[in-house]
This record gives sequence, C-alpha cells and structure tokens, in this order.
Amino acid sequence: MKLPIYLYGHPVLRKVSTDITPDYEELPALLANMYETMYASEGVGLAAPQIGRNDRIIVIDASPLADTFPELDGVKLTLINPTVEVLDGERIVRGEGCLSLPGISENVPRVEHIRMRWLDENFEQHEQEFDGFLARIIQHEYDHLEGRVYIDHISPIRKQLIRSKLNNIVTGRTRCDYAVRYAPKKK
Repeated sequence: MKLPIYLYGHPVLRKVSTDITPDYEELPALLANMYETMYASEGVGLAAPQIGRNDRIIVIDASPLADTFPELDGVKLTLINPTVEVLDGERIVRGEGCLSLPGISENVPRVEHIRMRWLDENFEQHEQEFDGFLARIIQHEYDHLEGRVYIDHISPIRKQLIRSKLNNIVTGRTRCDYAVRYAPKKK
C-alpha cells in the first residue's frame, strides 16, 4: 500500500526516532509498504519519519542510480536501528533532493566514508563500511532518524535563498505526483 510522504514543516520530521524490537507489529507489511511508497515516489531511499512514524527504519534501493554510479547496481538495503560512524573527515559537496522537500535540490557537504551497524528485516546484526554515493544516501536517510533534513547542512544564505520554496511546502502550496501529508495548520 502506498503511504503519504510527510512534507517539510511537519513536526514528525524533527523528532528523533526510537529503536524498534523484534516484536514490532506487522513489520513485514510496513517494510513492503515503505518500499512500494519509495518506488511510487521515484525515490531511492525512505526513512520511517517520512511516512509519519518515528521508528528507526530505513529502506534503500539505489539501483535506479546505477547508470551514473555503476557500483549501486543491485544495492538494496533494509536498515533497522542503524548507527552511523563517520570514518573520513573530508567532505564532498554533491547535489541532493528529498521526497519530503519536493521541488528543491541543494548542494550538500557530506563525508564519503562511513561505517554502519544495523539489523536487517530478520533482526540479524550487520556491520559494514560504505563509501561514495551510497554513503551519501545512507547519511541522508539516517539524518531523518535524527530529526534532521538535508537543508540543515546548507549555509544560512542558501537557506534564505530558498525560503519561499520552503514556505510553499509548509503552507501546502506545493504539489507532488505522489500522495503527501502537509504540516498541520497553525491555530
């Protein structure tokens, strides 16, 4: 089932997510819905806060980017309760977009080498190092679990330059090709 994507300005995107346990109800159905929602929205990653749940769950399928980044061919990850450790302090600036910030893309500095620990959908533990564009995707989605969005990493002047676009998202004047949930109206 396709779920609505929660857009910038919604409070759920600013909350730190909590770990889940193996007795999490209907996890297989939720994961299937997250993948379906990500594919229908033409994303390559989706974090649970983006569908209104503050659970430490991320799904990634980076295969659509394989034409540009061949190393991403066949890369599909389900990440439960991930932790990310930065391994390389050098920051590379690349363009990023986000399903929760439609119509906006910005250059974001991120490290190119990380180590991650996580549980898969069967709650089996994994630890692996990632680099390149996959490390960027993971960091982008991980930020959602920490209550951050990618524009938190851009300069104040860039944020000022996109203020009207951000306001359009917050006030519900942005339209998408996928189902969305806008921030609640202030009383």
